[in-house]
Amino acid sequence: MTTHLSLYSHIPATDRLLRDPHFLVVLETFGHRATVDMLRTLQEEAREHIQAENALPDWAEHWGLEVEKRLAANTQNTLRPVINLTGTVLHTNLGRAQQAEEAVSAVAQAMRSPVTLEYDLDGAGRGHRDRALADLLCQLTGAEDACIVNNNAAAVLLMLAATASGKEVVVSRGELVEIGGAFRIPDVMRQAGCTLHEVGTTNRTHAKDYRAAVNENTALLMKVHTSNYHIEGFTHTVEEAELAEIGRELNVPVVADLGSGSLVDLSHYGLPKEPMPQEMIAAGVSLVSFSGDKLLGGPQAGIIVGRRELIARLQQHPLKRALRADKMTLSALEATLRLYLHPEKLAERLPTLRLLTRDAASIRAQGELLLAQVAQHYPDFDVRVESCQSQIGSGSLPVDRLPSTALTFTPRDGRGSQLEALSARLRTLPVPVIGRIYDGRMWLDLRCLEDEERFLEMMSK
Repeated sequence: MTTHLSLYSHIPATDRLLRDPHFLVVLETFGHRATVDMLRTLQEEAREHIQAENALPDWAEHWGLEVEKRLAANTQNTLRPVINLTGTVLHTNLGRAQQAEEAVSAVAQAMRSPVTLEYDLDGAGRGHRDRALADLLCQLTGAEDACIVNNNAAAVLLMLAATASGKEVVVSRGELVEIGGAFRIPDVMRQAGCTLHEVGTTNRTHAKDYRAAVNENTALLMKVHTSNYHIEGFTHTVEEAELAEIGRELNVPVVADLGSGSLVDLSHYGLPKEPMPQEMIAAGVSLVSFSGDKLLGGPQAGIIVGRRELIARLQQHPLKRALRADKMTLSALEATLRLYLHPEKLAERLPTLRLLTRDAASIRAQGELLLAQVAQHYPDFDVRVESCQSQIGSGSLPVDRLPSTALTFTPRDGRGSQLEALSARLRTLPVPVIGRIYDGRMWLDLRCLEDEERFLEMMSK
């Protein structure tokens, strides 16, 4: 029987390994320090394996290959591209909106060179980083001014802190929402130094409730768009236009957290209509906040549009500096907003809208074409083309579904463990394929599949 001592002698010295011709490529690719550190790690692993198993590890005959494999895995980016076949277009865990090519180019340019982030070319002095985008947002929404921060949660926090700290904010009880990450309106109000004044009930709030709540310590009347849930039945809410009229009557500003941030009427594209910032501004709402990376289809950002004097208070508040957006975000957002100046091409150039408006028949046809090419690589599964329902995601239009088509994988042996193994296998591909397991099958919803060649390459591995 081979002894521990003789096995230890089979662990090669570092200097000897580094003279191996294979390591010339490894050293050139990953550097001397990283290569040596990995070798020492593997040598220690080999010693521990000998101690525990009285045998060398399986990879001990191929040190160069093992070092290269592990170093390659260590240097792989954490944020990896994936193929999103979950059926959720704006998937929060997968980065929400895909960016338009115009936005990608704008970010690359901003990263490569100095830019006029806070530099006024006309006066050769310091400008304001929001100014160019504020003008564009005013053009698109009809607002007097605008402010940009790093997400809509930050926008709500800044809006409340700058205009209502130490005072009351009146909100309908039915609008005290919680969104992802335990972001709750009451908690945000406390952080902003405001006092929440609830009115109405969960399902019914009337104009008289707001009027009765206003007192000398009232700073704002607030509307929160319940974008991530829906109440049906015996309900009543006060619309923004009516609330704005109450605000004018009582001399109290009205603010709205719109959330999803659609800048076009989605019903024109065959989708359920969402309220738009420009409608809120036209109705007389003083400030409106919304996201850049949901229905707007841009980068993560929080946007506030509204009255000039209130926006000025936001810009001057200390929180604004902590929450401001960087040059990459602003570049991508500007490029995305400019697409809205050409609405006739928006569904073609904005990925979010393009994916949401894909024709159900074309998705079905895509599935039929892919079926045979995919099924041949999965003999243990019954692979079929089946109808399914996609969703928009990120709390937008939560009860609305979009007709779609999926490739489904049903284990021929009926074992659920086969599905888990398949899901794990797809997640470990060079470009992971992310689907969902439901009703005893793996579903790969094709709504978001545009790169068929890459998909087929991955599914054949």
